[in-house]
Amino acid sequence: MDLETGTNELLAQLDEGIAWISFNRPEKRNALSDQLTPALRAILLELEADARVRVIVITGVGKAFCAGGDVSGMGANKLVAKPSALESVRRLQHRQETLTLRLHELTKPTIAALPGPAVGAGLAIALACDLRISAQSAFVATGYARIGLSGDYGVSWLMTQLIGTAKTRELFFTGRRVASAEALSLGLVNSVVPDAQLREQTQTLARSIAAGPPLALSYMKENLNRAMTEDLRTCLALEADRLIRCAATADHKEAVDAFLTKRTPIFSGT
Repeated sequence: MDLETGTNELLAQLDEGIAWISFNRPEKRNALSDQLTPALRAILLELEADARVRVIVITGVGKAFCAGGDVSGMGANKLVAKPSALESVRRLQHRQETLTLRLHELTKPTIAALPGPAVGAGLAIALACDLRISAQSAFVATGYARIGLSGDYGVSWLMTQLIGTAKTRELFFTGRRVASAEALSLGLVNSVVPDAQLREQTQTLARSIAAGPPLALSYMKENLNRAMTEDLRTCLALEADRLIRCAATADHKEAVDAFLTKRTPIFSGT
């Protein structure tokens, strides 16, 4: 079923527990815009609260994932009064926190399916997802050096967490394209599939995750996110808390019974 986003630049559908979000500006390589980006922020909040949604997939219409900011619009409206530097910083901080930080911290598993380039802020969105599947012809790039910018939307932190600081510095300083095969070897993407199979392979993965226990998956994601910033003692303490919470759920009881009776469990999220 189609979900309302408020703009044709962002499409959303719900199918068997999987929410598909699609950037829909193929003529601009799905670059972000003043209509698309606020709609993305809003739909993420809606999907987080929707109990029907088990997994969220973000992708792009056409042959690109997202080219980041729309360079053709940068520097426009020169006659319009501009905010102060401090106000501009605050606005960007808010935009970043309500997009990539929100996406990173969503309690539901997220998958980025890359039919083509993911560049700049588009790459940040992909890296903020839990998993990434890339079409064979796709590539990623930081892209900022090519337009005289330093980076935003958390891409420097997200990439450093995935592949380490040395390679991240190389990819930022050079801005070069990273083809899908290299992205896989670096750990920027989880798998590479033939272009024509991207939707099918993504759906297969999403369905397998959607069939899992929702609360346990949300706690797994919380544990894994925390492991990136906290020490072992802190993680041990909170892992214990979350596991005991899971042990009291109907889903845990269902999983044990299914194991003993040799059947596939059906999780309700309770």
